[in-house]
Amino acid sequence: MRRRGTYEIHEADAFGWLQCREPNSVHAIVTDPPYALIEYSPEELHKRRSGSGGIWRLPPAFDGHQRSPMPRFTVLRRKDLESIQRFHSKLAPLLSRVLVPGGTVVMSSQNLISHIVIKAFTAAGFEVRGQIARVVKTLRGGDRPKGAHEDFPYVSVSPRSCWEPWLIFRKPLDGTVSDNLKKWKAGGLRRPRDGKPFSDLIVSSPCRGEERKAAPHPSLKPQAFMRQIVRAALPLGHGVVVDPFMGSGSTIAAATYLGYRSIGVERDAQFFKIAEKAIPYLSRIDLSTPKNGAKPHHQ
Repeated sequence: MRRRGTYEIHEADAFGWLQCREPNSVHAIVTDPPYALIEYSPEELHKRRSGSGGIWRLPPAFDGHQRSPMPRFTVLRRKDLESIQRFHSKLAPLLSRVLVPGGTVVMSSQNLISHIVIKAFTAAGFEVRGQIARVVKTLRGGDRPKGAHEDFPYVSVSPRSCWEPWLIFRKPLDGTVSDNLKKWKAGGLRRPRDGKPFSDLIVSSPCRGEERKAAPHPSLKPQAFMRQIVRAALPLGHGVVVDPFMGSGSTIAAATYLGYRSIGVERDAQFFKIAEKAIPYLSRIDLSTPKNGAKPHHQ
């Protein structure tokens, strides 16, 4: 375990850590889990790191940029989908146990499997509170039939993905929303500083440049996006945010920037080492100055 300022990080298995955590001790979960499981198995990670592909699609350079590998969820078999179901059916009760009443889970998902995740979480007693559409253009989807590109040049096996779903769940309240907020400091979403409601549509570019260099994780999410959803997860700005699948630490960096207490858990030793160095750097990135004509993000 490493503790620094408002956060602590653990090199440990998420399930084991959650089982040992005190009940009703976490106010929000913000995470991007290995939702297809197979892509983060030791075998597939080795293939990705060695450049041999496997489930990781290795796209060519485009517009002068070398694109990051992406997992191909269209290749998942029935047994893989069943593993995803078991994974989330095991995870959801553990998250419910550690969350305070009204505690929020904000979780990245994928269009082809989000229905499986929702089924597992509602079966564990969570309430569905909506989805955040992270509008992001990637090279995922839109592929022609494998081995038959020339035979079927105008056929795609799935649409080109232009958005990523982030699922929002809430542990049942202890009384009314007002009662729960007063007692547990949880039960809703924090509004942005301009007073408008938190929106479920957020335009977000893929991670590039200094963030990608500091935290080379295949699923790294940009701070401009993470700071918005992490801020919203604590309605009163008080409590503990946990990311049980920390990766290179983007959730913890966002929480640190916001002054929130946070805990990250990561079992992969290489990713954990990246997070140790990346969190302080990512948390200090200044997003107030627009780049390339982009609008500044508001918190």
